[in-house]
Amino acid sequence: VFIAQSRASGSHRDLEDEELTRIFVMIPKTYTEEDLREKFKMYGDIEYCSIIKNKTTGESKGLGYVRYLKPSQAARAIEECDRSYRAILAEPKNKSSESFEHDYYTNNMRQDLRGNTLPFCMQPEFCSFEKTETRIQEPVSKRLSVVSRLPFIQEQLFALFDLVPGLEYCDVQRDPHTNSGYAVIQYSTAASAIYAKYKLHGFEYPPGNRLTVIFLEDGNDSSE
Repeated sequence: VFIAQSRASGSHRDLEDEELTRIFVMIPKTYTEEDLREKFKMYGDIEYCSIIKNKTTGESKGLGYVRYLKPSQAARAIEECDRSYRAILAEPKNKSSESFEHDYYTNNMRQDLRGNTLPFCMQPEFCSFEKTETRIQEPVSKRLSVVSRLPFIQEQLFALFDLVPGLEYCDVQRDPHTNSGYAVIQYSTAASAIYAKYKLHGFEYPPGNRLTVIFLEDGNDSSE
């Protein structure tokens, strides 16, 4: 259905090149382009695979493109691949790829935070923690400190951390001498704070601006 609708909306050749044969997927950051090709070659002939990387560090962002030779192959990949890949049709190259990637990543982050499971953990290769990493080494609390190199907007930061249940308050503080952002977040339980730190430490919000999230002492017994 979506192929038929897209074809009716413009040039058949251009659409086939840009909208109907290229898919966008969420992948483990350890994946190489060969890993990506290996996972998706069963659905059809692949023209190319590419992994989106941080322009500064060269590290994978955990996102990638797969371009097939035929629209039917791309459609099959979207329909049949594991749901953890969150496969969708990619935006045409002439549109803003960074905006598309940011919207896709943010939307999937919202789904992960609202759900009861962590992404990719149904498969061992997707798990973010090693099995030996069974205890959190740092003291935990219900309160978090959030720092970034860009200033925060109160409403936006509140909306981001409110995706984790139990947010009690979000206090954005401004330093008149620097342009950096600093905020204090507090949840009703330590469990919510731990989950928020795990999900949002290192998250780029907005894209290119990495958040640093650490625990703040809240006066309670952290051994619980």
